[in-house]
Amino acid sequence: MILKKMITLTGLLTASAFALNVSAEQYQFPVNQVDSGKISANNNKLTLRGKPVELGQPAPNFKAANNKFAPVSLSDFAGKAVLVSTVPSLDTGICSLQTKHFNDKIANNYSDVVMLTISMDLPFAQSRFCKTENITQIHTLSDAVWREFAENYGLLIEDMGLLARSVIILDKEHNVVYKQLVTNLAKEPDYISVEAALKKL
Repeated sequence: MILKKMITLTGLLTASAFALNVSAEQYQFPVNQVDSGKISANNNKLTLRGKPVELGQPAPNFKAANNKFAPVSLSDFAGKAVLVSTVPSLDTGICSLQTKHFNDKIANNYSDVVMLTISMDLPFAQSRFCKTENITQIHTLSDAVWREFAENYGLLIEDMGLLARSVIILDKEHNVVYKQLVTNLAKEPDYISVEAALKKL
């Protein structure tokens, strides 16, 4: 019984420390003055932190972890067009639908485009999701380790420590050619608009 209580207490302390680190870390990022207030959850406007990206600019490099905790950078896909789909968490219904849509209905039609799904889920959680949902056409990357994507793309939701829902498309030179911030966190992206942008690559 004593050992069980110690394990429970240790778990709570670890979770609390992680939450505090997330809270402290997100405030090191500046407020995204371009995109803050453009998205909402439960009718509440959300503040985004990090450096915003805009159409026409070179996409910032970033490092995120794949399902094996190995680092993957944008520069690893040099010379290839890239679609980045960001979701708050793969364990939620809308995020799952968004990820499965890109895997099942879009990836096969654009095999020359690298497709990434990035979230704050830990790599082993992403791996479990991919196995359960048969996600094989896209790469899932975790920003929970280094948070470079959140910072460099201005998509960290203040007080939540999650990424905003978005779709960003980069051409072969990795310039930003399409950016969609989903204004309601509880809704899926406009896939028709995404496909129209992909056809222009």
